[in-house]
Amino acid sequence: MTSTLSQILARLDTAELRGSDPALDDVTHDSRSVADGALFCAIPGDQHDGHDFADDAVKAGASALMVERWLDLAVPQLRVPSVRQAMAHAAAVVHGDPTRQVRLIGVTGTNGKTTVSYLVEAALAASGHGVGVIGTVEARVHGEPLGGTRTTPESTDLQRLVAMMRARGADSVVVEVSSHGLDLHRVDACEFDVAVFTNLSQDHLDWHGSMEAYFAAKRRLFDSELSARAVINIDDDWGRRLAADVGVDVVTVGRANADVTIRAVRTTSGGSEVDLSTPWGEVGLSTSLAGVFNVDNAVLAYVAAVVSGIDATAAAAGIAACGGAPGRMERIDAGQGFEVFVDYAHTPAALSGVVFTGRALTSPNGQKPGRVIVVAGAGGERDRDKRPAMGMALADADVVILTSDNPRSEDPEAILAALAGGVAARTERHPEVHTVEDRRQAIALALEQAAVGDVVIIAGKGHETTQQIGDQTVEFDDRVVAATLLSAMGGATS
Repeated sequence: MTSTLSQILARLDTAELRGSDPALDDVTHDSRSVADGALFCAIPGDQHDGHDFADDAVKAGASALMVERWLDLAVPQLRVPSVRQAMAHAAAVVHGDPTRQVRLIGVTGTNGKTTVSYLVEAALAASGHGVGVIGTVEARVHGEPLGGTRTTPESTDLQRLVAMMRARGADSVVVEVSSHGLDLHRVDACEFDVAVFTNLSQDHLDWHGSMEAYFAAKRRLFDSELSARAVINIDDDWGRRLAADVGVDVVTVGRANADVTIRAVRTTSGGSEVDLSTPWGEVGLSTSLAGVFNVDNAVLAYVAAVVSGIDATAAAAGIAACGGAPGRMERIDAGQGFEVFVDYAHTPAALSGVVFTGRALTSPNGQKPGRVIVVAGAGGERDRDKRPAMGMALADADVVILTSDNPRSEDPEAILAALAGGVAARTERHPEVHTVEDRRQAIALALEQAAVGDVVIIAGKGHETTQQIGDQTVEFDDRVVAATLLSAMGGATS
């Protein structure tokens, strides 16, 4: 697509144009990615001011600039009150409003976004649709990775990605929408057909400051200017509050007083079977994913697919066949006599959920229960206040092995002490607790301790393939490490 500055100007309420009206082929906020025919957007930031890189962008071929103050550069400029907000609309114009050209489904919430996005993708693909996904693990189209992105890319990258996916034959795109992405206007100018809310619990308060502010950020996705319909899990207070407050059509999901009601759940060796009462009749849904929280994820994905216009039978078949997302209760099997899972859980609620799931898996069919052994840490430089609550959630396990996650520049011992304090605060629980700073050694200890019937959960990093320690980034994949250690043990069942 090719557009002009005047076309962008027409989309914005408050903007001024100085100079000519060049044709534009792309919009970018990164001076390093500027090419001929691009509009460079100069974002003022905490660390750097994009205005300081405008000259570099012009030398690299930028045809025009979006600025908050006029610059002494001989190039057309569009001045706006907020570049961060305006560039989303500029990118939408230049790329032909790609989110209007596809079925767009957004998924937000503290936990479950990635799994729900994978399940929605599976439901859509089973219905014969070409699907793109933009999320935490990767961006991909027709199952083919397009390279790493942050959970919700900057608006310039997001609009370009959706346009690329459409050009490659995708008629549907699923986007994980983070609270940061909403706060930073990354999905402004998007038009979601369906917005999904999974849940809300403590996380990212280092950014938002309070749960109210965190909720307010999530709430933005459900404004009519962004989304046409909503699918909301009302099994927590935040979901009920959201469902009562939004100004778009809502389908609620929950275990009581919901439009789609979960009537019964049967745990099987291969996952779960769910009975639903829905506006379109009684439905049986199955998923191969372990855990009660994955029942919720599967139901939300199914309802989102149906609400977006997908045949209900095809949607259910796609979800039943979906193996889940990488690093989300991902089973590691080397022939050992106990279960091992790797999961991304790094919030109090998510850790509580995986421990509960582990507990259910230790005593199938009334057998004598085994133990739940959990390896977990907490990320450095991130939301320090949630660490005691994480420790309290871990205390429901039988064996807790505290270890480094991504300590970054923080003292690992201080992080582990905060977690240990949370475990100790649960005075009614007395799990066996170990502190092993080295993550590989911690995983080895968990596997060495495990016996037949036990469940080992390695939590926190999930799909991640590196570990950030100080100023170093080293290769570290919990899944690879666990599988390697198990193979060296010869699948021992101790």
